[in-house]
Amino acid sequence: MTGSVCDSGKLMPVDEAIARLLNQAPPPPPSQKIPLEQALGRVLAADIHSPVNLPAWDNSAMDGYALRAADLPLAGGYLSVVGRIAAGAGDSSPLLPQTAVRIFTGAPLPPGADTVVPQERCRVECEHVWFPPVSVGDHVRKEGEEVRRGHLLLKAGKRLRAQELGLLAGAGVARVEVYRPLQVCLLSSGDELREPGDSLAPGQIYNSNRYCLAALLRGWGVEVHDYGVMADELAASRDALILASSECDLLLTSGGVSVGEEDHLKQAIEELGSVDFWRLAIQPGKPLAFGNVAGKPWIGMPGNPSAALITALVVVRPFLLRAQGVREVLPMPLAVAAGFDWLQRNKRRQYLRAKLSPGPNGQLSVELHPQQSSAMLTAACWADGLAVVECEQQVLKHDTVMFLSFADLMQ
Repeated sequence: MTGSVCDSGKLMPVDEAIARLLNQAPPPPPSQKIPLEQALGRVLAADIHSPVNLPAWDNSAMDGYALRAADLPLAGGYLSVVGRIAAGAGDSSPLLPQTAVRIFTGAPLPPGADTVVPQERCRVECEHVWFPPVSVGDHVRKEGEEVRRGHLLLKAGKRLRAQELGLLAGAGVARVEVYRPLQVCLLSSGDELREPGDSLAPGQIYNSNRYCLAALLRGWGVEVHDYGVMADELAASRDALILASSECDLLLTSGGVSVGEEDHLKQAIEELGSVDFWRLAIQPGKPLAFGNVAGKPWIGMPGNPSAALITALVVVRPFLLRAQGVREVLPMPLAVAAGFDWLQRNKRRQYLRAKLSPGPNGQLSVELHPQQSSAMLTAACWADGLAVVECEQQVLKHDTVMFLSFADLMQ
């Protein structure tokens, strides 16, 4: 997606903000070698080349019979079965001419065999088996056909998922060099905030951002240091930021970056470091800031819950992944037909809480939740992603819109 300058240039386009964040992302933390079983979600700090061929030898892809294809007539025929090879078997005798051996999935082919025939395609008659016509190499996994010894297995900057751990284990890799987890300080701003379970006085609300953002951060592989709520006072904000910047790699705050008289956080940041920008052409989430505190990167997020969630998913996520050493950080949107009309033009790019729905023809379309308030999370709980409406864009039903899946954004 490409951004355009909205609001007569007074607001920074989303894509420009993301690009600036990525350009200013700090180098990843120091690396460490850890056992493979502890590496889920960690980011590789060095390329890994395969120490072995995968597979290590020619083996059977099916339960069936191993044979030499040249021993069969073109129309198929009979061969004698002279042995049995199970998975895990060691060296086997060479295959004799005009014979076959019973073989099981994963078992090594005997010398001389070049083809496997699945058992369900064969007909057993006493000591002979009838085989259908075959082609050389059928149902054989060739040595090194997946990866050759010395070839690149995984590149540095890859965040390890279950499938990467399986691949590394299959290659015999027991330890991996990864970056240590990014240490992120999470702070909330607002005298009105209380913890779930507390009693609320008039004007007070429960601190949903603390739990929502912490969950997102952990899902992205960072270690969260929760510094609680800062009082809406300049001195209190300054003290909390000084402490957090001394103990973490990066600071993330919610609330306190709008234009209200009680939002002292921005002033405290400016005194301790710098604020590079703080108003984006995004809805929800316009009041979002980036800067530094004592040399540590800081991102200030809006206080409204849906605005905090969406700006975290869209803007903060790429920055945090890059700061962990991940190379590919931008999500891949899905082009889907709109199942809605959106006639109101907006000077900001909108991220609407949406769900994919199958139509009668099996094709997917995007449906919107009726409530798109920046303060409410019920729509996000109903949704499975975000429909993107560009600046000044109108959308009619069946138009193509971009859809960002929560499943992709939350990992």
